[in-house]
Amino acid sequence: MNTVKVRNVVIGEGTPKVIVPIVAATADGIVAKGEELRAHKLDVVEWRVDFYNDVYEIPCVLDTLKKLRAVLGDTPILFTFRTKKEGGEKEIDMKLYTELNTAVAGSGDADLVDVEIFSGDDVVRANIDAIHAAGCKVVGSNHDFFGTPVKSDLIYRLRKMQDMGADIPKIAVMPKCAEDVLVLLEATREMHECFADRPLITMSMSHGVVTRLVGEYFGSAMTFGAVGQVSAPGQIPVEQLQEVLSVIHNSLNP
Repeated sequence: MNTVKVRNVVIGEGTPKVIVPIVAATADGIVAKGEELRAHKLDVVEWRVDFYNDVYEIPCVLDTLKKLRAVLGDTPILFTFRTKKEGGEKEIDMKLYTELNTAVAGSGDADLVDVEIFSGDDVVRANIDAIHAAGCKVVGSNHDFFGTPVKSDLIYRLRKMQDMGADIPKIAVMPKCAEDVLVLLEATREMHECFADRPLITMSMSHGVVTRLVGEYFGSAMTFGAVGQVSAPGQIPVEQLQEVLSVIHNSLNP
């Protein structure tokens, strides 16, 4: 199993790494949130740029990103435009989506860029190639806010992300019952043990919160916590999350 290193964070070994999102709408709010996050124990900050009022203006995005980088110092930044169809705040033309991700990767101020893997293969390849050419890593993602696909479909989606060159495949689904949560965990285990050659991220949202805690055992290398406002249902305060992750890690590695 390969690991992915971004700045001083090694993803894919040890305790799952904790990502905390920023969902503010203004540049001042984004920078202020970055300042706030410096006081918390976390591994990666995700800037959910689809919440940003000026997201369609690439120079504004790059300027705000530079300010956020200055505030966060050496903490890795994951840059994410989550589209409306996958639970995000805004729509975006795929040409602009590619231009935005390419510009951000080229800025040197982000370390990881999210690419929604079912945006059309040509679009995805263009994004991944450009992001990699800039020396940035790719989180290939897919989100289902309406249900939980069967295990074989979950594994197919994760393998597609890997086959298309995403450095970290990521999938998030919505459970309707406890069985759905078990399906997500079993798909994670099988993908990790049988197919993955790189770290992956999986989660069952909302009342599937247990999946955000037990990833180390089943094979999910990162998880999402919250400081204040959440970006998806089921995220829990980062301090509580870190405490549980530490208990599980120490139990698995006595």
